[in-house]
Amino acid sequence: MSVAAAPAGRRATAVWAVAVTAYLAAVFHRSSLGVTGVDATHRFDINASALAVFSVAQLAVYAAMQIPVGVLLDRYGSRRLLLAGGALMVAGQLCFAVATDVRLAVAARVLVGLGDAMTFISVLRIVAFWFPGRRNPLLVQLTGTFGQVGAILAAVPLVALLHLAGWTPAFLVAAGLGATAVVLVLVVVRDGPDVGPGVVATPALSLSTVRRELAAAWAQPGTRLGLWSHFVAQFSGAVFALLWGYPFLVQGQGLPPTVAASLLTLMTVGALVAGPLVAYLCARHPFHRSVLIFAVTGASAGVWAVVLAWPGRAPFWLLVILVLVLALNGPGAVIGFDYARTFNPVHRIGSATGIVNVGGFVASIVLVLAIGVVLDLTTPAGAGAPPLDAFRWAFAVQYLLWALGAVQVLRYRNAARRRHTGSAAARTVEPDDAARVPPGDRPDGGGDRPAGGESGGPMGRAA
Repeated sequence: MSVAAAPAGRRATAVWAVAVTAYLAAVFHRSSLGVTGVDATHRFDINASALAVFSVAQLAVYAAMQIPVGVLLDRYGSRRLLLAGGALMVAGQLCFAVATDVRLAVAARVLVGLGDAMTFISVLRIVAFWFPGRRNPLLVQLTGTFGQVGAILAAVPLVALLHLAGWTPAFLVAAGLGATAVVLVLVVVRDGPDVGPGVVATPALSLSTVRRELAAAWAQPGTRLGLWSHFVAQFSGAVFALLWGYPFLVQGQGLPPTVAASLLTLMTVGALVAGPLVAYLCARHPFHRSVLIFAVTGASAGVWAVVLAWPGRAPFWLLVILVLVLALNGPGAVIGFDYARTFNPVHRIGSATGIVNVGGFVASIVLVLAIGVVLDLTTPAGAGAPPLDAFRWAFAVQYLLWALGAVQVLRYRNAARRRHTGSAAARTVEPDDAARVPPGDRPDGGGDRPAGGESGGPMGRAA
């Protein structure tokens, strides 16, 4: 069936809402380590590098599974992967609730990462199959935005429950919330309009076809532009929220735990506001999406430079500005998925989206581990917690990743532009990014049809 074979209505909205709930639960599970990191160091008697291993294990599995999950998504559909992913995250939180051994705790985070890997791109595929193409940029941003409510639930209620009831009850409740989301998916979600619970929206693909479509997605410069856009825009905010922001605010900046948790909540609220704005700008200026990527990256690098160079602890107002700027990272990174959608036909959306999603999480893994190592190297022997100077050196590592990502975005933007300007349609437009105009801006409305590949794809219908 084609993407958006049926008009969006109440049923489509209900399916999407439940799918977003599943993603919200995934973000909650993913973020639960970041706000409990200080407690985890005491429970498992570990240092900063060992704590980083917990998060790295979770993120590494997430990143490593993106391409396989994208292939599975194209083959089996969103509903099955959402159910499998939800069940794995529930199992991971149950293990984490009772773990007292580091190995079991790491295994628990691996399960969470594995289930998390199946969730977001499954929801994006639901958007592609249930809604007209002209609504995709907004709905993709809203998916990412509403999902961040899970980070709010992790930042405040989970921390409060942890301090009130203890480690095991808190994570048992987390597992219960995840189980509720799984039941909702089972009852409500379908892969596409008029698709039953036991049927996927597209026929199963042979392995040779899967390999060919995956290679085609990777060969598309727009897909790699999406990957590097995701890479450069996401990692700073993601690492701050997932693990190192809370210790930085509490141990480095001397804030009370409740105030630090409130700043992380403010960061999530900022993302809720920024998401629809970024979606509007993408739809309104489709040929200038890379400008948004560079704006988000430049703002993040700039505010971090001020915070890290500030003599002594940063004033509270500056920390508020920091978290609000970092709130732009998530919506900015989602632009990468819009590249995957507009440069690939619908039957390989899963594969292309999986490739894009690798970018930011690979960067996050590198930064999480690097910060942990630098903190251990720069913390004086016998110190109970890393000093502020140690955090300064650790967060300075970000600039290496920003430089790499910016160079690669420029490289693949130019490659995509060269391919685009080689087509007849492109000669009527001078785009900043080689992207097709959103269907709402096109007189023929053709964007509601699946994007063609090498024949009739976005390269041939750019304007």
